[in-house]
Amino acid sequence: MSDFVRRLFGRRARLRWIHLILGGALAMPYVFVGQLVVGPAMDSRYLFNDLPLQLLSFAVGLPLAAVTAAVFPLTRPLESGAVRALCGVERDRLAYGPARTWAAKRRAAAWFTLHLGFGGIVSGMSLAVPPFAGFLTALPLLVWLGGDELVELPASLDHPWVLALAPVAGVATMLALAGCAAVSGTLLARWAPALLGPAPEDRLAAAEARAADLAVRNRLARELHDSVGHALSAVTLQASAARRVLDTDPEFVREALAAIEDTTRRTVGELDAVLGVLRDGDAPGTAPAPTLAGDLSGLLRRTRACGLRVTATVGIDPEALPPVLSREAYRIVQEGLSNALKHAGDGTSVTLRVEITDGQLEIAVENPLDRAPSCRPGGGHGLRGIADRARLLGGTTEAGPAQGAWRLHVRLPMKGPA
Repeated sequence: MSDFVRRLFGRRARLRWIHLILGGALAMPYVFVGQLVVGPAMDSRYLFNDLPLQLLSFAVGLPLAAVTAAVFPLTRPLESGAVRALCGVERDRLAYGPARTWAAKRRAAAWFTLHLGFGGIVSGMSLAVPPFAGFLTALPLLVWLGGDELVELPASLDHPWVLALAPVAGVATMLALAGCAAVSGTLLARWAPALLGPAPEDRLAAAEARAADLAVRNRLARELHDSVGHALSAVTLQASAARRVLDTDPEFVREALAAIEDTTRRTVGELDAVLGVLRDGDAPGTAPAPTLAGDLSGLLRRTRACGLRVTATVGIDPEALPPVLSREAYRIVQEGLSNALKHAGDGTSVTLRVEITDGQLEIAVENPLDRAPSCRPGGGHGLRGIADRARLLGGTTEAGPAQGAWRLHVRLPMKGPA
C-alpha cells in the first residue's frame, strides 16, 4: 500500500506532475493558434464553451509544436534539462547539445509533441478535476446544511445512496487524476532516452571531448612529474647530505643550502611554465618552459651539486633545435638524470650523450649496472613519461641493461609530429 501511495504522490511523482504541467503551459500558445484555425472553419465564436472544439483546437496545435521543435535545434537541450531535473532520468542517457541532424530533430519533435500532448491533457484534468472532486466530497454536507435551496440535484440523482457515495466518488476521481499523471510521467520518462538521447554523432563528439581532456591531464601530470619530481629528489639529497656534515663541514652546508634555494626558486618558475601548458597561450609574466638550448648547463650544474658525477657530451648546437624538440629533449634529459639520482644514488658516475645521427636527435644516459634504477613500488612513471614524449614526437625509447650499464636511449626525429 505504501508503495502504491509513493508511486502516486511521492516526490518523483510530484516532480513528473510538474513536468506535465509545464508541458500544458507550453501547449497553450499552440492551442490559441489552433482556435484561430478551428473557429472560422467551424463558424463558431464561442470555443471556450465547447469542449469538442477545444479538443480539436488542441489537436490542430500539436503539429505546429512539432514543426517548432524541428526548426529550433535548442529545443532538445532545453527539454533534456527539464527531463533531467524533473523526470529522474540519468544524465548520461540524454543529449546535451542542440539537435544537428534531421534524425535528431525528428526525435526531438516527436518528444516535444508527446510532452505537450500529455501535458495539455493532464493540465486540463488538473484544472477541472479537483473542484469537481471537492464538490462531490462535500455534497452530503451541503445538502444537509442547505437542502434543496443550496443544492438542486437532478431527479435521477436525488437518492440517499447517491449522497452516500458522492464522497467516495470524489476521492476516486482524485485518485484517477493522480494515476493518469503518474502513468503519463512514467511513459515520458521511459521514452525520453530514445527520443532525447545522444545520437552516434553526439557520442563521438563526447568521446573526442573526453579524449582531449585525458590528453591534457596526462600532459600536465607528465610535466609536473618531470619538473617538480626532479627538484624534490635533488633537494632531498642535498638536505640529507647537509644534515650528515652539519657539525663538521659548515662550508658544504652553506653550499647545499644555496643549491636548495636555487633549485626551489627555479622550480617555481618551471611550475608556472607547466601550468601555462594548459593555457591557449602563455599569460604575461609566465616563465618560459625550459629548453635544451637555454637550460642544459644549469641542469647539469644542479645535478652535480646533488652528488652525481655527470660526464656530458653535447655534439650539437642546441640553439639549432626546433623549440618543441628542444623543450621535450630537456625534459627527457632531466628525467634521465633524475632517475639516476633517485635510484642509483649520489656518488654515481653518469654519462650523458646528446648528438644528431642520421637526421635524428639521440639522447643517451648511462650509469653502472650495479647501481641501476630499481623498480620500486609506485615507480615507473618517469620512464613511461619519457616514452610518451618520444612517441608524441614520432621517436623511440629503449631502457634497460646494455653492455654492463643501465642505459636510456631515446631517438627523436628532427622533423616530426608536433
